[in-house]
Amino acid sequence: MFVWLPEVASTYGPRIDHLFYVILYLTGGSFILTEALLFYFAFKYRHREGRRSLYTHGNSTVEVVWTVVPAVVLVVLTFMSKTVWDEVRHTWPDSDVSVLVTASQFTWEVRYPGTDGKFETDDDVVLTNEMHVPVGKPIHIQLRSKDVLHSFFLPNMRLKQDAVPGLTIPIWFEATKTGDFEIACAELCGFGHYTMHGALTVHPAEEYKTWLEEAQKSAIPSEQAAPSDGPA
Repeated sequence: MFVWLPEVASTYGPRIDHLFYVILYLTGGSFILTEALLFYFAFKYRHREGRRSLYTHGNSTVEVVWTVVPAVVLVVLTFMSKTVWDEVRHTWPDSDVSVLVTASQFTWEVRYPGTDGKFETDDDVVLTNEMHVPVGKPIHIQLRSKDVLHSFFLPNMRLKQDAVPGLTIPIWFEATKTGDFEIACAELCGFGHYTMHGALTVHPAEEYKTWLEEAQKSAIPSEQAAPSDGPA
């Protein structure tokens, strides 16, 4: 199979790709067949001297076939799409990894709860244009926008969701491969839209745990740090 999509690296990604290629081959095949018939009939019934015109009122059998077959195909595609959509949008697997992502012109603010387990407190871990997650674990994301409409896009995870001002939208993914991947904005959000991209790093589980612990220690305000035992 010819593939031009980015490497897939999430649990539901292969199902999205499968649906994409099914629709691509069906529509592509239909286009080729339709254009071939168009050129065939244009050539067969071209103007020729001495040939009289032929009039027809149609063929009911053919008309029923070309109505019923596309209708059945569309119904099948609808059910196939719904199963994938339900998995991506209507499931919420249990996880202890939560991230708050705030879009603004033209950056992604990525926020992790600190040791208190709550967002938007003094000990939050706050990153700009970078996200760190563990492999093999669902990642819960709360997505919002500070100013205009943006679109949070992880191409390798097959995850895309508009960030809408005034709304906090829950989304999730589970990475199946470690490595560095792209975070992009897929919505024209202003003159600096082309600069709005970041990096998603997927760590092995233990490596992520170590990274998060170090990040949380660094994020604790100095006045909240544990007091020393006194001068040596």
